[in-house]
Amino acid sequence: MAAMILLVEDESGIQELVKFNLTQSGHAVLCADSAEQALMLTRDTMPDLVLLDWMLPGMSGMELARIFRADVRMKQVPIIMLTARGDERDRVLGLETGADDYITKPFSPRELSARIKAVLRRRAPQMTEDRVEMQGLSLDPVSHRVMGNGILLDLGPTEFRLLHFLMTHPERVYSRAQLLDQVWGDHVFVEERTVDVHIRRLRLGLELSGHDAMIETVRGAGYRLSSHVMA
Repeated sequence: MAAMILLVEDESGIQELVKFNLTQSGHAVLCADSAEQALMLTRDTMPDLVLLDWMLPGMSGMELARIFRADVRMKQVPIIMLTARGDERDRVLGLETGADDYITKPFSPRELSARIKAVLRRRAPQMTEDRVEMQGLSLDPVSHRVMGNGILLDLGPTEFRLLHFLMTHPERVYSRAQLLDQVWGDHVFVEERTVDVHIRRLRLGLELSGHDAMIETVRGAGYRLSSHVMA
């Protein structure tokens, strides 16, 4: 599944090469030449993943990673550090700063693609193309099909994305605002009650196979998907 990737790299040749290969893989790429420019971009758009060069003009990549990890909006966004510094001490420092992975230059496009997929699988599974299954309910992002106990279920595109996110983050409660950010996208200005409408539609779509009860309302907190009700 395509991801929105923020590439923070000041070397134009590397930036163009990485952007080209990521675009060829189907990802959307935002480019920044400096940490300061990256901060400006993230005010308007929240990426799904950040590729962050260690050595940048002005503020370093390490400093920017610390800022992202302290930011409410950006703290959950996975970060992969790109650097020519390959000794163990630097790798440990990068990971302790909050990076999810560390790639030493030079690297191959194939390695970068594999690392991105691995990090997204761990940190943002809703961005992958992996099939998700739970208690007889299965969702396939590639074919865009949802099956419940062998029955093909008819869901709208928003309900599909909502179910995909909840199935990849089971048993966790999400507020309406959090679901808007994760499913509709950051800086999408719609009423929070819109989430309630789509939750109702999702439950209706799951009724045919009896999986509607998995979508639970947690009073005063939000919604969660629980497999325990189907046990």
